[in-house]
Amino acid sequence: MGTKGTCKIAGCEKGVRGKGYCERHYRAWRRGKLPKARYRSCNAEGCLKPVVRRGLCGEHFESTYAKAKAAEAAPAIAPA
Repeated sequence: MGTKGTCKIAGCEKGVRGKGYCERHYRAWRRGKLPKARYRSCNAEGCLKPVVRRGLCGEHFESTYAKAKAAEAAPAIAPA
């Protein structure tokens, strides 16, 4: 495989493997570890995990919507 230039990550001088990244950064991109993720990422600040529902990853979705779900499921206490 011929080189197509150098990696597009600043400071990395290795040859390109795919998507403009060297082997190391290409693997990081595939795992979703780079700022420009391979898939739609969670809308929560700083989270790069894949979206599960409503623009959030599983962890952020549960923390946001579990509270509302618990409030709906809890029976209302009638005053005595």
